[in-house]
Formats: sequence, structure tokens, C-alpha cells
Amino acid sequence: MAYYQTRISKGNEAYTVAVVCANDFEVSAVRSMFDEEHQRMPNKPEDPNHYILGKLSGHDTVLAWCPRVRSENAVRTVAANIGKAFPSIQWRFLTGIGGGVPDTDDIRLGDVVVGVPAYNRRGGLVQYDIETDADNGSKLKCSFSTPPTKLINDVSMMKSNHLGRGNRIEEFIKEMLKRDGGRFNYQRPPSTLDVLFAAGYPHVPGNQRRCESCDAEHVLERSNREYGGPQIHYGLIASSRRVMENTFQRDSEAQNIGGDVLCFDMEAAGLDTDFECLVIRGISDYADSHKNGVWKYYAAAAAAACTKEILTLIRTATGSHHSGHNTFIGSGIQNTGNMTIHGDYSLSC
Repeated sequence: MAYYQTRISKGNEAYTVAVVCANDFEVSAVRSMFDEEHQRMPNKPEDPNHYILGKLSGHDTVLAWCPRVRSENAVRTVAANIGKAFPSIQWRFLTGIGGGVPDTDDIRLGDVVVGVPAYNRRGGLVQYDIETDADNGSKLKCSFSTPPTKLINDVSMMKSNHLGRGNRIEEFIKEMLKRDGGRFNYQRPPSTLDVLFAAGYPHVPGNQRRCESCDAEHVLERSNREYGGPQIHYGLIASSRRVMENTFQRDSEAQNIGGDVLCFDMEAAGLDTDFECLVIRGISDYADSHKNGVWKYYAAAAAAACTKEILTLIRTATGSHHSGHNTFIGSGIQNTGNMTIHGDYSLSC
């Protein structure tokens, strides 16, 4: 079974966490992290959203996504409808993939960027656009937004935890793959496919997935990491309505915004400022012309796993913390020992 579906049916007021994704493979990654899945409820006629309901790290969670044919305000519309349909939402996440800025913080493919204030700057997200004026030329227009203070504090707690032990991204992805072996696309690609070309060297048409026609002389050598798994970076995510796939624009706009941009995306640019959320991006490319789809599934899974880890640090509606999975300890006629199950269970035998 792909998901842990149950017969549980809850009213809309029970749900306190909302996760919004832009692409179907991002939705699938978050859905596969659910502890259990609840029965769906009919929408109001005026609500075009589709919702998947369940528990994520013990929290009753709403998962929503943008329509396949998207307008500029698609994310804004989805977010607004969530607020109307689920009045008890307290924690909001925009989870998916983005393009990393490699020179900022030794960002590698498969890493995760969490949009929180860093380096004494405002916000964790900056929505920007290039405005053209006939007299003054082009200028950058920026609008900063900051996640809720509670979520910033929870992220700080997670960051502190990682000083003593690693993050839990690989742990949660391994659990996901073990539960649903059919999701092999979400396995981590080999590190040999994490190739960073020098800024200014464009992609040579040919094999788009592997850059086999590109000149290896322009590949930048980077030292091996002591820890080979994904790392989490904390700082500014820049979002506009244009796909970033040019290294000159990437580096120029990152510098003009403030020099501490870690990641570019498109979806967050449509959010209203009153939809206070935490933006989490798995790095699937370097926002250059060499981008391809090799890392996008793993990057989506890494972002979903990071979202799940943050939620383990937030108290549930019942006032408890959740480890991210549940364990049944007991014995029976056919089995004796420990087994892992998913959901809110407290059993003893």
C-alpha cells in the first residue's frame, strides 16, 4: 500500500498544519511522509482546491497543491482557499524544490534551504521583480517577508540539535522508501551527477540530463564533504515569476538583493504577505542552464523530510511532541519483538 489510509474522518477545524506544493512530485514526497492518511471530505462549491488530509509528525495536516495549468497567482489562490476551508490552521509551509546559489554557502544538490532571517537581514523570503523605466532603466523591486516567530524559534531549535547530531532527512527518506518501494525515483542520485560548471559557461545542447556534450574543463572541483548526506542551510530565498537559469542573472540579482541569497524559486512570488509561512526548498539545480531533472525527486523528498523534522519540534494540539514515528512493543502468538507503525498509538502488552 502506498499510503497509510485510515477510516479516520475529522472536521475541518481539527487541522492545524497546512503544506502547499507547486508540483505533483512534491505533493507525492510530502504525502509519503505522512504518518497516516485521513478520509477526504467534500469541498465547498466555491473551493477548487484538492486536499489530502492526514497526520505529519503527529499534527493533523492539510496538503494542497497548485493546478497543473497555473496562473501567476495560483499559489496565492490555493493559500487563500485553505484559510477559508480550515479555520484552525496555525502553521503553514511552502515545500518543494529550488535552484541553489552555490557560492553563498557551499550548497550542493540535494541540500535543503530553509527561509529564515540570517546575517541580520529582514525576512527569510524576498519577492522581487525587475522594473523597467524609460528614463532610469531597470531597477530591482524587493519585498521581504518573515516567517512567524514561533516557526523561526522552532527552526533555531532544530539548528541547535544538529550541532550535536546530524539532521534527520536521510532517516525519513529511508523510512519512506522502505514503506513504499515503488518510489525509487526519490532515491539519492550518485554524487558524480552533482556537477557544478563555472559561472558564465552555458549548457551545450545534446544530452540534457547528463551534460555529456558540455566541456569538462569548465567543471569546478569541490572538496568532498566529511558527511555525504544532505545539509540544511538557513537564510534568504529569492522568488520571482521568472525561471532562473542564467548564471550571470543569478549572481547579479543575488548580489543586488543583498549578497546572502541561498536559493531562487518561482512559486513563493505569488504569496500574499498575510499568508505567513515557512518556505523550504530542496536544491535540485544551480539555477543555471545546466539544470535537468536528475535531482528534482530527491530534492523534493529532502524538503518534505525537513518539513517533517521541524514539525517534530512543534507541540501538537494535545500539547505533546512527536518523534516522527511510533513504535509498538509487545508480543503475540505469531510475532515477538518490536515493530514500527504509523499514527497516534499508545499500546502496551
